[in-house]
Amino acid sequence: MRINDFKLERYFAKHEFTAKYLLSSSDCDGFSLRNLLDIASNKEIDLWNKLTLGYTESEGNTLLREAIINYYENVSIKNVLVASPGELNFILFNVLLEPKDHVISISPAYQSLTEVANSIGCEISYWKPLPENWHFDIDDLKKLIKKNTKLIIINFPHNPTGSYLKYSNLKEIVDLARRNNIYLFSDEMYRKLIICEMEELPPVSDLYEKGISLWGTSKSFGLAGLRTGWIVTRDLELLNNILSFKDYLSICNSAPSEILTLIALNNIDKLLLPNINKIKKNIKLFGEFVNRHTGLLNFIPPKAGSTAFIKLNIRDSSLDFSNKLIEKTGIMTVPAEMFNFDGKYIRVGFGRKNIKDILIVLENYLSNIEQP
Repeated sequence: MRINDFKLERYFAKHEFTAKYLLSSSDCDGFSLRNLLDIASNKEIDLWNKLTLGYTESEGNTLLREAIINYYENVSIKNVLVASPGELNFILFNVLLEPKDHVISISPAYQSLTEVANSIGCEISYWKPLPENWHFDIDDLKKLIKKNTKLIIINFPHNPTGSYLKYSNLKEIVDLARRNNIYLFSDEMYRKLIICEMEELPPVSDLYEKGISLWGTSKSFGLAGLRTGWIVTRDLELLNNILSFKDYLSICNSAPSEILTLIALNNIDKLLLPNINKIKKNIKLFGEFVNRHTGLLNFIPPKAGSTAFIKLNIRDSSLDFSNKLIEKTGIMTVPAEMFNFDGKYIRVGFGRKNIKDILIVLENYLSNIEQP
């Protein structure tokens, strides 16, 4: 299989570790190893101290999978498979899809949610939101269903717009998938980062026998460096196929990461609540900033997650804007082109504590930009 470059990751590879300021990161500031060990129980510290660096179980550490299923209904550890999130995406689409299949994906989207299906040769239709409020209309989704639709891909909280669904909307999607015998893959990497007065959505795997839920430590937990994710589904045949494919990739998971992930899951509020508070504070700061630049920026505050998609009222493309911005100020943003989305938008991330310093530099830069 030949696959196109991952544009967003290549863009990050070019700038992320040399830019002075990161305004577009979708993750929160990483907690230190010391932070994590300080909140661990005596039993968890004992596991850490007795850790050996050999091979681990392909499915994932048993204690870790037992901790994971506490966040799901009506499943056991046999319904859970642990690997890195990107690896799980890649494997899932390879074992599930064939060239004749039709796939519906939310858009804009993280490229791995669509590029593997594209490389397989699937036909892809895109479910796009209304740009005035980033609302995803279920009627628009219904119109995309075909006889050969094999998979619907959703992502709520949504990266990059920060859109979220009511439970009734999610139930409609599940009912639509069930009536048409379609798999439903839900990227739930931003799960529990709820920053508005909305009910938290249950994982899709709880609602649908052909539902597939993805979560991990990268976004909600502020532990992207662990590279730990997991898929939960009631479809055991599909899960076994994913496990067999994994033998050709990582084979098993990092032993230290599994124990650290176990600690994180067992102490989630001590990681999650600081991230939510930081995101809320930064959204308020950014909203005040945008109010001083309403001619240049249009900001729809996110309902959930850690990102927003900001419309630019400028002459340049968003890619040109981002390239000039990092050259002139050292501020890295992610333009709409990295999401294969039309229009002049940049993603802004609210999970970093230095956003106030970044906005001071950005304000000075924007004061010199002409409006069209």
